[in-house]
Amino acid sequence: MALIAAVRTTILIVAALVAPVCVAQSSEVVIGVLAPEGAEEALRDWGRLADYLSGTLSQSVRLEYYDLSGMRAAVAREEVAFVVTNPGDYVELEAAYGAHRIATLENAQALSPTEAIASAIVVRADRADLAGFGDLAGKRVLAVSKQAFGGYQVAWHELRQHGVEPERDFASLRFMGFPLQKIVQAVARGEADAGIVRACVLENMASRGDISLADFRVLAARAGDRFPCRRSTRLYPDWPIAALRQTPHDLSKRVATALLGMPATAGGFSWTVPTDYQSVHDLFRNLETGPYAYLREHSLAAFLKRHSMWFVLAGMLVAGWAVHTVRVDYQVHARTRELRQALEARVAMERHAHAQQEKLDHLARLGILGELSSLLAHELNQPLAAIGNFARGMERRIESGRVDPEPLLEGSREIAEQADRARAIMRRIRGFARKREVARAPFRLADAIDTAVTLFAAIGAQASPVERHVDADVVVVADRLQIEQVLLNLLKNAFDAMQDTPPDERRMLITCQREGMHAKVCVTDSGCGLDEVSRTRLFEPFFTTKPEGLGLGLALCKSVVEAHGGGLSALPATPGLTLCLTLPAAEGEPSDA
Repeated sequence: MALIAAVRTTILIVAALVAPVCVAQSSEVVIGVLAPEGAEEALRDWGRLADYLSGTLSQSVRLEYYDLSGMRAAVAREEVAFVVTNPGDYVELEAAYGAHRIATLENAQALSPTEAIASAIVVRADRADLAGFGDLAGKRVLAVSKQAFGGYQVAWHELRQHGVEPERDFASLRFMGFPLQKIVQAVARGEADAGIVRACVLENMASRGDISLADFRVLAARAGDRFPCRRSTRLYPDWPIAALRQTPHDLSKRVATALLGMPATAGGFSWTVPTDYQSVHDLFRNLETGPYAYLREHSLAAFLKRHSMWFVLAGMLVAGWAVHTVRVDYQVHARTRELRQALEARVAMERHAHAQQEKLDHLARLGILGELSSLLAHELNQPLAAIGNFARGMERRIESGRVDPEPLLEGSREIAEQADRARAIMRRIRGFARKREVARAPFRLADAIDTAVTLFAAIGAQASPVERHVDADVVVVADRLQIEQVLLNLLKNAFDAMQDTPPDERRMLITCQREGMHAKVCVTDSGCGLDEVSRTRLFEPFFTTKPEGLGLGLALCKSVVEAHGGGLSALPATPGLTLCLTLPAAEGEPSDA
C-alpha cells in the first residue's frame, strides 16, 4: 500500500509540473462561443474575431461553437481558454469555474454595453386576448431552456415582478432548445400561445425574409428609448469574453489588449472594457437560480448555508459581546477597587488636611497675636499702671495718716475696674487663640465685624479709629470665628499700612453690604497703598511687603474665604488700599450661637 501511494504521489507531482508547460507551449488558442441560433449563424457573427486575433497575437486562434450544455462540458474539461457567452451563462461559469471577464461586447445598436440584452415574449398578431403579462396565465408557452438568459431567464424575472410564476400559472411551459427560430415558427403554427426569445430575433428573421413582422406582436412591448428591437423586459449587459482559471495571465492580457484595439465590424460590433454585471447577479438572486439556486432549498443545511454570513457575523458579535462583557466586568471590578482605595485615601487625606487646616488656623491666630504683641502689651500696661498708681496712692495716704474712707473707697473701685478691664482683654485673647472644631452656622456679619473691631481695639485701642458703614441684616453661613480671624487680619494689615502716615491722617473704614447673592465686606486704609504688581501677588504664600513679615497671613485668609465659597481681592484706594472679602449670602434668621 505504501508503494502504491508513493507512485500515485509521484504521478500527481509530474502531472502538476507538466500541465502548465503544455498550456504555455500550446500554439493554438481555443475560444468557446455560445451559438444560440446555430453554428452557421454564429460563424457569420464571430468568424472575423478568430482571424483578427490570429493576426494580432501571431498565434493560431480557433472558435468552437456550443449550446449551453456543450459549453459547460467544454469548460469543465478545460478544452477552451476563453469563452464568449451570454451574461447569465458567464455568471454561472464565474461561480462554478472561476471565469473572469476581460472585455464586454459593444453593439452600436444597443443603448450601452450595460443596456443591450432583453427578452421578447412573442405572440401572433391576431391574438387580441393576449395584451399583458397577466393574460399568459393558463396559456401554453415555449422557451429555449431554463438556463437560457435572453431566451427565458430575463422574461421569467419580469413575469415574476408582475405576479406571474411560469411553472405555476402557465397551462404548460415547454423548452425547445436552440435555435431560437424554432420557437417563433411554432408560435406561428399555433402550437403555443406565446414564445420567449431574445430581443431582436424577430427583427433578424424578418431581415432574412424568414417571417413577416406584421404576423407577430411582442407582449407588453416597451417603448420610449433608442433600442432598435421590440422587447418585453428591461435591458441587461451585453455578452462578455472571459478567461478561465487555467488560462495563463499573459495570454489573457494579450487577448484583452487585442480586443480593445479591434476596429468595429461592418455591423457596428466592437469590444470595450469589462462592464458591471451586478444586475445579472440580482436577477439570479431573485429567481433563486444559477449561483443562487441554494436559496430554493428549505432544509436546515440550506438555511444555514443561505444565511451563513449572518450566522458568522452573529457569532462574531456574540463572541465579541462575551469578551466585551468579561472585559467590562473585570474593568468594573478593577475600577471599583481603585475607586474604593482612592476614596479611602481621599478620606484619609481630607482628615489630615482638616487637622492641618485647624493647626494652620490656630497658628494664624497666634501669628496675629504675635504681630500685635507690642500693642497688646501697651494696652495691658494701661490698666496695670493705673492699678499700681492707685495702690501706691492709697499706701501713701495710709502711711501719712490720711485714712478718709471716701478717697480709699474710690481708689479701690478704680483698681477693681482696671483689673476687670485687663481680665476682659485676656478673656478675648484666650477665646481667639483657643483651638476648636470648625462649625458653620448662619450669623450676621455685623456681629462678627463688631467682635473683630472690639478685639482689635482691645489690643490696639490707641492705634487708629475705625469708621463703620455696616448693613445689620446681612446673614452668611460660615464658621464665625474663622471669619472674625480674617477680619482681624485685614484690620491689622490696614493698621500696618498706615505706620508711615501721620496720626491725624490715619483713617480706617469697614463696610458691609449685600450685592445680589453675595455678602461683601471691605476694609480700606489711608496708607501708602501698593502698585499693581504687588496687588496681584498680595495673596501668594510668603510674599510680603513688611520687613519682618512672613507672608502667610493673607494667604491663609484667602484659603479660609475660598473654603467658604467666597473670594478675597485687593483694590486700589485714594489714598491707600481696599481689601474685600465676599461670601455667599444666606436667607432667614441667624442662630443664637
